[in-house]
Amino acid sequence: MSVFSKPYFHDEEAAFAFLEDVIWNGKPVCPHCGGMDRITKIKANPEKRIRIGLHRCGDCKGQFTVKVGTVFEHARIPLAKMLQAAYLLTCSKKGISAHQLHRILEVQYKTAWFLAHRIREAMRTGEFVPFGSAGGFVEVDETFIGNDRTIKPKGEKKGRGYHHKHKVMTLVDRELGQARSIVVDDLKAATLAPIVRENLAREARLMTDEAAYYTMVGREFADHKIVEHGKGEYGRGEFHTNTVEGYYSIFKRGMKGVYQHCAKRHLHRYLAEFDFRYNNRSALGVEDQERASRALEGIKGKRLTYRKAC
Repeated sequence: MSVFSKPYFHDEEAAFAFLEDVIWNGKPVCPHCGGMDRITKIKANPEKRIRIGLHRCGDCKGQFTVKVGTVFEHARIPLAKMLQAAYLLTCSKKGISAHQLHRILEVQYKTAWFLAHRIREAMRTGEFVPFGSAGGFVEVDETFIGNDRTIKPKGEKKGRGYHHKHKVMTLVDRELGQARSIVVDDLKAATLAPIVRENLAREARLMTDEAAYYTMVGREFADHKIVEHGKGEYGRGEFHTNTVEGYYSIFKRGMKGVYQHCAKRHLHRYLAEFDFRYNNRSALGVEDQERASRALEGIKGKRLTYRKAC
């Protein structure tokens, strides 16, 4: 027996029942009018083209399934396969490529690619609760990944430096064990300082390296400690940025080893994927099945068309 022996991973009716329990918690809601009282389930009948999971609202007379109003709306592949993809993407520490999903699920590569982006969109929480409100350390750092072709077109010699790469900024609340990553256009104080202000409470104790663009904004918080990597310093007791560096080690291994290439317009979803797995990891008591269910809870109220994903 394995986790994929569960009925909802290979039976459509069981898959709809599982997703309805995750999204509706036993109480169907009409996505058209919001009604909850006069909803009836229509028995599936393939011969008459009555699909599985169909419901009818007695208030607005509309028909719907649990997929309506979610990132899975209008998906043309079986729901059971989409649940498999969600599980694989959430339980693989460094991610799983669209080519691997294409082979496992036996769907076209483009279908697997788009499905993976739908799930990443579900992982985007959009939370802006300030970090460090309890007065704990918040580590802030930045890294570089890939090649920004708006700066260095394909085929042009890259040379040394990082200016041609995508820039990513990550904040980690050490006490909560939560990470939040943002794609940034440049590494200037005018760009980074507002992000720090918006995402940190004034009670936070800011922890950074010696980068000059944090000097002024660091004075606005309860404390600002600096680790001077340039002098070979990597920590003084609790003063370090090793937590955010550990996050980047997983992120880079996934991006370089699994995904290999990412355009800037997609990078925010990949960051959402790595943030989600980090924020719902085993060390925080969240195991694979619960992590997958939490990702599925995020499909509500979101849509992602292929045109936008491309």
